[in-house]
Amino acid sequence: MLIPNNRQRTRLFQFAGTARFAYNWALRKELDAYEAGEKFISNFDLRKEFTVLRNSAEYPWLQTISNNVTKQAIKDCVNAYQKFFKGQSGCPRFKSKRKGNFSFYQDTDKIKITATHVKLETIATSKKRNKQQLNWFRLAEVGRIPLNVHYKEPRITFDGLNWWLSVAVEFADLKPAENRGEALGIDLGIKNLATCSDGTIYPNINRASKVRNLKKKQRRLQRSVSRKYEMNNTKGEVYSKTRNIIKSERKLLRIHHRLADIRQNYRHQITGEIIGRKPSSIVLEDLNVRGMMSNRHLAKAVQEQGFYEFRRQIEYKAAWIGLRVVIADRFYPSSKTCIACGHVKKNLRLSERIYHCENCGNVIDRDLQAAINLKRYVS
Repeated sequence: MLIPNNRQRTRLFQFAGTARFAYNWALRKELDAYEAGEKFISNFDLRKEFTVLRNSAEYPWLQTISNNVTKQAIKDCVNAYQKFFKGQSGCPRFKSKRKGNFSFYQDTDKIKITATHVKLETIATSKKRNKQQLNWFRLAEVGRIPLNVHYKEPRITFDGLNWWLSVAVEFADLKPAENRGEALGIDLGIKNLATCSDGTIYPNINRASKVRNLKKKQRRLQRSVSRKYEMNNTKGEVYSKTRNIIKSERKLLRIHHRLADIRQNYRHQITGEIIGRKPSSIVLEDLNVRGMMSNRHLAKAVQEQGFYEFRRQIEYKAAWIGLRVVIADRFYPSSKTCIACGHVKKNLRLSERIYHCENCGNVIDRDLQAAINLKRYVS
């Protein structure tokens, strides 16, 4: 996370706005060519035409922004446009100034990173030595980014509250884990985030007191912002946003980020601990998250748990040490199958948290039973 001063923050928004301008300009060129029945415009031709526009007197402010920012924005637009015609993504849209994603690219050869600061190119418009200090941004974390390595794809992004630097760094392949134990089945749920086949239970962080207090504060602040909008509705359907509303919305945004950070940190702690056990393999269930989200009673709880993010972290962390991750079939009856006799209870309801076997009389928690069945899925 970057800690810019006021002048640096202004320049960051200017860089992000220029990247948005170049992206929208390239997309308009591509769409106009398509509507006119002309051929696809390549990245090289667009950048060449934009250079002429950059050197013209119509947009003099483009000269104050690094050329690498606009080049990469045009390249991103061309890649998104090509993926659309290949069926790999949807049609690219114009970036909005109000609701768009503020981000831009930095040249890998000109970015410099130390333990406490990062240097970005052409932030300072003057070549004087005292003015060049404006290029150095303070980092919120000391020693977070590795030094003396080759960086790839450095990006500067604004999330609505803070500015962030993201870079890719190459590392050597790690050796496969040794002294592995048994396979580990993991059942994800709403009551508890994860139930492991060895009996370990990771509770739902959203039921913790600190999260409940934040959500309570969030609801009150949301109602307060809504009332302020209603009070300032003096022009019929048009709502006027006052400075007090902007302050309240910023407080609300901080709470949103705080809740997201708590949940993400909790998932990282759990997945890191599971991978640290070094089991022979990890078995997860292929959950139908989209179908679960269609249930209006469970949609919010499912969204807060972040099942996909949990699975993503398990998969990439397991790949670091060579662990095998198995994804069980979506229709595998892990909760309905008795671990004692193998009987499948087809009419098991979601409200039944304790499994009672009709065949052998086995009584067990349904989530633990699902995790044990997932463990047996690979055997």
